[in-house]
Amino acid sequence: MAAKDKQLLRRLLATFQVEAQEHINALSAGLVELEKTGSPERRMEIIETVFREAHSLKGAARAVNLAKVETICQSLESAFSGLKSQEVFLSPELFDRLHQMVSAAGAAATADNSLLPEPDEAAKVPPRAPITRAVLAPTESSRGAPTLSVTPARSTAGDERSVSPDTVRVSTLKLDALLRASEELTSTKATAAHRVAQMRDITTKVVLWEKEWRKVRPQARSVQLSLEKEGKANGHATTARGQVKAGPQTGTIMTFLEWNEKALHSIRSQLASIIRDLETDNRALERRANDLLNDARRISMLPFSSLLDVFPKLVRDLCRDCGKDAELTIAGGEIEADRRILEEMKDPLIHLIRNCIAHGIEPPSERERRGKSSRATIAVAISPKGSDKVEIVVSDDGAGIDSRKVAVAAIKLGLVSQGDAQKMDEQGVMSLVFQSGLSTSPIITEVSGRGLGLAIVREKVERVGGTVFVESRLGIGTTFRLLLPLALAAFRGIIIRLGENLFVLPTMYVQRVLRIGWGEIRTVENRETVEVNGRALSLVRLRDVLGLPEAGSAPDRKIKLPLVVLVWAGEQLAFAVDEILNDQEVLVKGLGMQLRQVRNLAGATILGTGKVVPVLNVADLVRFAASAASVRPAPQAEVKPKSVLVAEDSITARTLLKSILESAGYRVKTAVDGAQALDALGSEDFDLLVSDVEMPRMSGFDLTAKIRGDRRLAELPVVLVTALETRQDRERGVDVGANAYIVKSSFEQSDLLEIVERLI
Repeated sequence: MAAKDKQLLRRLLATFQVEAQEHINALSAGLVELEKTGSPERRMEIIETVFREAHSLKGAARAVNLAKVETICQSLESAFSGLKSQEVFLSPELFDRLHQMVSAAGAAATADNSLLPEPDEAAKVPPRAPITRAVLAPTESSRGAPTLSVTPARSTAGDERSVSPDTVRVSTLKLDALLRASEELTSTKATAAHRVAQMRDITTKVVLWEKEWRKVRPQARSVQLSLEKEGKANGHATTARGQVKAGPQTGTIMTFLEWNEKALHSIRSQLASIIRDLETDNRALERRANDLLNDARRISMLPFSSLLDVFPKLVRDLCRDCGKDAELTIAGGEIEADRRILEEMKDPLIHLIRNCIAHGIEPPSERERRGKSSRATIAVAISPKGSDKVEIVVSDDGAGIDSRKVAVAAIKLGLVSQGDAQKMDEQGVMSLVFQSGLSTSPIITEVSGRGLGLAIVREKVERVGGTVFVESRLGIGTTFRLLLPLALAAFRGIIIRLGENLFVLPTMYVQRVLRIGWGEIRTVENRETVEVNGRALSLVRLRDVLGLPEAGSAPDRKIKLPLVVLVWAGEQLAFAVDEILNDQEVLVKGLGMQLRQVRNLAGATILGTGKVVPVLNVADLVRFAASAASVRPAPQAEVKPKSVLVAEDSITARTLLKSILESAGYRVKTAVDGAQALDALGSEDFDLLVSDVEMPRMSGFDLTAKIRGDRRLAELPVVLVTALETRQDRERGVDVGANAYIVKSSFEQSDLLEIVERLI
């Protein structure tokens, strides 16, 4: 294939992948809706829709020589054709198979296809046999499922998705470049406004100059007259009018003073004219820049539905995997937000949905026992908050969060002390669920128990300038509220000064600014406090939080102290600064990967003066200041390496696990089966057991059950590493008391070490 043809094919593949993802999402959503719909008429409509989606995807795949995708789509068409002709019945097994095929088509479509075969070679690839009606035939348990009334199928020949002439596909890279260029005009506007302010300052100085000249002009005139009188008395030459002719120096000075007065007046007039023109140009620049930025942002706005389309299938798959039943409802999907916000929120929302299913909702039998519907409800609601914010509410009607278990887990993890936990109110305890590593799950699996999901949620939300809160009622359900900006980058900020350094605080977190007398500062429990709106707030020196050196001289206590009251995650703190300058619209710039984790900094911006100023991270400031008074435990002496017992009948797997753990610094002993492991536990102390499940003489399940029944070993952490990956096997692992359940098919060395480190 010629180089030019290869380039064309690569461009076609890039375009195909975008289109394919739309078809895959539509197929997944259609199958989920088909599974929930009870109306035969509506089912027929959905079948027709997904049939067309599969057909369109097949045609697009054929155009770029993706035989694998084309073959899968052919099988899907056969399945949908069988459903239409009533030769195939709907059943849970059929839906599982169809979802697997759609997922396989999606994976094949989005895989790296840079090494595609030549067109003539692709044509020789034998297609997979399409799924047959025998394969799709219902099992005995599914016979009797509702059938479909047959309606004549419309011809799908030539049915390819057409693009509206009013729309065009544009690379997101180009859109991002356009948006960044538009956002850069924020700095240009600030610079233009600063230039106007500079010109006004110059005009003020010229006016003052002219005013001072007018004050001394009578004295200058008096000096001139005095010189004339003195010269006349001494018989000096006079002019035709009888005036004494002044000397050459005096004449030069007087001529300059008269010229100076006229020049000042002319400069002041010109400056006034220039300022009027600059203000006109500045208003035009600001209006056009705002219009361009708003248009660019609108282009980059996408509805939340584009993010949430895959969630119904996610809920279905997770529920089937966990043995639970839940229905997902979505409201407000038509609300639009910056595409970059949506991309950042995809992982947090997935984590919240997983959290609802893994921790929130109960199994159907448990729900019925509690008088609830066997099918749980997970709701995602999006609503605007003001003109520049949006709120996402993710809720479930499950068991709720037990604050006592959260407090116990936090104490065990060392996040809070026993005393501090007892002083916390309900909301304070609930906020601990966002701490990394905290989990109330009785067992660690690939779905839950690692304590990272909610920590990732908070990190991602704060990265885009948002906040997240949790509300829960035991036995009723849990609600997560995410308050996010609609757009990134530009925002209004307050510029503050600390010594010679300037910083920016986002106004969205500033409750108020004020000045207080030094005598208003009180000390409560060894912490400085001030009263604001009748409430005592902790007073924090922002200079100390940022680690800046103290000022050279002591502050003048006759001058009131400037304060900025910041609010984040329900916390209110008053930060003392040296000076509050002004507020303005700023464009935040990232710090790059090297400085991304620098504490207290969210980015930087360029002021109109051209000065680069850091933008402070309010979440970090409040968290650090709120915990500044907490007592840190003294460092402990070095301890000997932790010991781990590995029970595994396969010599290869046993050697691998031993090598991984020893390389991480653990002392490892091995056993060839459960019985030998139990003997070793009886004669030697270990900090953790890693065990296979299927072993001779004694399985991992039986070994774990015996350990939990032994008073001496009852608290020993147990990690099961096995090839058994069904839900029933995982549930049995929970029942016998395992702390973690790792499936070998998805085994990762880092996962094992992370779990072991957490448990010991």
